[in-house]
Amino acid sequence: MNKIVSIEEAVTHIRDGMTVMVGGFLGCGSPHKLIDALVEKGVKDLTLICNDTAFPDAGVGKMVVNKQFKKIITSHIGTNPETGRQMNEKETEVNLVPQGSLAEKIRAGGAGLGGILTPTGVGTEVEEGKEKMVLDGKTYLLELPLKADVALIFGHKVDTKGNILYQGAERNFNPLMATAADIVIVEAEQTVAVGELDPNEVMTPGIFVNYIVGGDK
Repeated sequence: MNKIVSIEEAVTHIRDGMTVMVGGFLGCGSPHKLIDALVEKGVKDLTLICNDTAFPDAGVGKMVVNKQFKKIITSHIGTNPETGRQMNEKETEVNLVPQGSLAEKIRAGGAGLGGILTPTGVGTEVEEGKEKMVLDGKTYLLELPLKADVALIFGHKVDTKGNILYQGAERNFNPLMATAADIVIVEAEQTVAVGELDPNEVMTPGIFVNYIVGGDK
């Protein structure tokens, strides 16, 4: 199977109402070409799972400004005032999750776990509506796993089978999200032939990847 597709073909897999994970941290290590293509396409009523909502003019923040999300599950929104405005005006549902818990919920989704137990959020608004458990005298919250219809991720080098080598901030959320979606689309900074990557440096095996775009360099 040839996994390399055009951006135009890749975004046909994202339709109104889907749940979409997007990798990166404040736009660093995010698939910017795919995001721009979704802005142009105008797909709407999406649920976003992302570490943050970046900035109004960068990363998924462009999609926030374009009002393409009905719900956002994220760890912080402070760098994008538009997200806060939409939340306060009840235009968009925003579910704030502690960053470590968000990462672990995604990891649990990818690993097929029923959830994770964490002390983070006990005694705060975070615990509202969640099951609590006491183990060895300590209280934990049960956090349920997160999965998506599509994950949009970014890799430094990607071979034609979809094996991914990440660099720097690209390790933020991209490897986790690659395991937790039905369809995984990777935007490659560089596309290389099979055998060019050191197997010891591959963090995401190609078995998780459905489509590859980019690789202009």
